[in-house]
Amino acid sequence: MKFTKVVTAAVLALGASAIQIATPAVAADYPERPITMIVPWGAGGGTDTLARLLAEHMEQELDTRINVVNQTGGGGVVGHSAMAEADPDGYTIGLATVEFTTFRALNQADLGGDSYTGIRRIAKLPGGVTVSAAQPWETLEDFVEAVRNDPEGTYTGSGCNLGCSWHLALAGLLDKAGVDPNRMPWVPGTGGAQALQDVVSGGVTVYSGSLGEGKSMADGGLVKHLAVFNDERTVTAPDVPTVKEQMGFDWSAGSWFALVAPKDVPADVIAMLNKAVDAVEAKPEYQDFLNGRGFIVATEKGVDFDQLMKDEEARATVLIEKVGPK
Repeated sequence: MKFTKVVTAAVLALGASAIQIATPAVAADYPERPITMIVPWGAGGGTDTLARLLAEHMEQELDTRINVVNQTGGGGVVGHSAMAEADPDGYTIGLATVEFTTFRALNQADLGGDSYTGIRRIAKLPGGVTVSAAQPWETLEDFVEAVRNDPEGTYTGSGCNLGCSWHLALAGLLDKAGVDPNRMPWVPGTGGAQALQDVVSGGVTVYSGSLGEGKSMADGGLVKHLAVFNDERTVTAPDVPTVKEQMGFDWSAGSWFALVAPKDVPADVIAMLNKAVDAVEAKPEYQDFLNGRGFIVATEKGVDFDQLMKDEEARATVLIEKVGPK
């Protein structure tokens, strides 16, 4: 009996030792080698620029190289898929964009918030309503009432492809105001610059997108901003009122950017990455960069970020069912 107990104890001790060897304390040595940050959009764009600045500052906090890699294609599907499919060792992360919350509803890919280990939201870029300076509307309420009373679909919006974040931002505003969003047809476009040119020329009625994109035209008196889709006025456009100021209800919508990792990345690694970003966000030069380009620092992480992803996907799904591709 004594011999059996001794052997059993020895086996248990060996098993425990083996478990310790098989699952080392990851955070103790992390990171031991360079980290890859995937960007699902092309080099030189807003997402890429934000990713490279963030990576540069995170390198200083983590004392390792962070290689930014652009994996483009499929309207963001290629890069977002690569983020989800990478090894869950903490050495591949991604700067995801709000588009991944629409992939399922648009039948583009089986990807959503539950496809990742969410690290944190990094920044948001509120949308807004921009119209030609020649339009008679001086307030958001004027514009919404014009759409409400136009059964012919005379007024049109543009800013990106059908079902994109800017389209859903405008459709959601109308829907919340009690106006059928299909009353305002959406003209798919290549981006903000083209949409703003179309607004000025009269080709479309409204540009729905970042107010920063139209700042020079607004300063030049070619267009006017009627509202920003944010819970408070922004540093970029402090004179532009919010939806709530004019309509009495909250409406925050637009684009946003977040750090994600593959599912099952160890919690201690996620904690270290969050600690690094906390330090980056405290730097004045980083805040100045974001403010200068219309970004707003966002800080949701952990369960708050998980819930945000679920809520955004649910909201996008409802709106896409109303106005998206049929």
